[in-house]
Amino acid sequence: MNFTQFVALLVMAFSAIPCSLFAQQNQADEEKLNVLIIMTDEHNFRTLGCYRETMEKRQAYMWGESVVETPNIDWIAKNGAMFTSFYATTPVCSPSRACLISGKYPQATPVTTNNVPLNDDVVTFAKVLGEQGYKTGFAGKWHLDGAGKPQWAPDRKFGFEDNRFMFNRGHWKKLELTDEGPRVAARENKRPSYQVQDADEETFTTDFLSSRTIEFIEANKESPFCYMLSLPDPHGPDTVRAPYDTMYADQEFEQPESAKKPDDNLPTWGQKQNGRFAQHKYYGMVRCIDDNVGRILSKLRTENLLEKTIVVFTSDHGDLRGEHHRQNKGVPYEGSTRVPFLIYSPDHCSPGSKIDQALTSVDFMPTLLGMLGVQHDPVHGRDFSDLLQPNNKFDWHDIAFVRGTGSQTGWLMAVSDRYKLIVSAQDDPWLFDLERDPDEVINQFNHAAYRETVQSMAQELKTYCETYNDPFFENDKIKTTINRSINGR
Repeated sequence: MNFTQFVALLVMAFSAIPCSLFAQQNQADEEKLNVLIIMTDEHNFRTLGCYRETMEKRQAYMWGESVVETPNIDWIAKNGAMFTSFYATTPVCSPSRACLISGKYPQATPVTTNNVPLNDDVVTFAKVLGEQGYKTGFAGKWHLDGAGKPQWAPDRKFGFEDNRFMFNRGHWKKLELTDEGPRVAARENKRPSYQVQDADEETFTTDFLSSRTIEFIEANKESPFCYMLSLPDPHGPDTVRAPYDTMYADQEFEQPESAKKPDDNLPTWGQKQNGRFAQHKYYGMVRCIDDNVGRILSKLRTENLLEKTIVVFTSDHGDLRGEHHRQNKGVPYEGSTRVPFLIYSPDHCSPGSKIDQALTSVDFMPTLLGMLGVQHDPVHGRDFSDLLQPNNKFDWHDIAFVRGTGSQTGWLMAVSDRYKLIVSAQDDPWLFDLERDPDEVINQFNHAAYRETVQSMAQELKTYCETYNDPFFENDKIKTTINRSINGR
């Protein structure tokens, strides 16, 4: 058979394939929902109007009457589902991010603290969806490839195939496109700098990365896509471009009530700190984020993709912003560990749904794939997609687990919608009743009325440790505390 005869046979073979098969494939792609995940960094949930609406006044207005408006993020909550007890599995950047994309606890990824590289064999939701025909990509802060800073487009993509605008580390404020690709535009001694300088709506990092997201949507609107936008704000330094830098400058801010508690008998993880922070610029960063969320939602509407897209808004961890006279994250308090988590998906969520059960970032991957009907290998997290159904009677076991970092000062927490049990390598155990004590200043651990709650949550914590091989359970003090708590001593 010569080449001409071979080509003729090949054409005849393809001609014999029914057109309906190609049509079925195109229809299958059209039926697949797109996925857009917007993650912020170090974001206090009380800065969002949708969360303030769920809280009594003293909690909603922690810093006084001054607030930042977030109409676009609030739109996601009002037209989708809002989670009121969603926690970072570990409230620092790298471990939380690894949990979200893998569905596994930090000790298995093995990203237990910042700047630890993700294991090569970790399978992410992007990897799974890419195998299902999705166009995948990522823009913004990655923080899962070690110490590189900024380190654009890491070689290991973990399923995020278009990672041109992924950078490993840093909270850069000004970015630009060059012939060689993206780079940090602010320079000091020819090195990348955190300076804002003359950043504008094209170069300020939040705007820049949001524009790249819009471009990805435009380029892939004919195919199912999964894109993750990871904004490095509102993490410090607390700086933002004009006009957001002065938008809230005239507001007055009050010290949170929890900052006024006595210094006596505070655990290691609750010690007060010194320092000031620019709350009005933090608000400015949040407002800039919200405006860009609005830009992205507008693009989805213009392309008639919004009803076909699962939109997720969340953060890697919180920021105390003066609560308990502390800043930043890394401790079990709500402002540090609890994060905003919103899902918009008309196929799954009734508008204005509110889910109160305790969940953590490790539960995200199995839930997303469950919503999409995609099979995957077992992970540690649980699929909570049934909780999204209206009037669901799903028997959800309301318990989740959070862990700190560091072998010497490590702590473990079992949390439900109401209670938090914290055991530490250095401190006596603490139990918070969030319903009666939302400021988290009263330790109920030794109160007789909470004995059964302590026993139950300690048993849950022990089961978690043994099931998922948490190395903190090897610490004598932590193990002894958990066992004695189970036995009522």
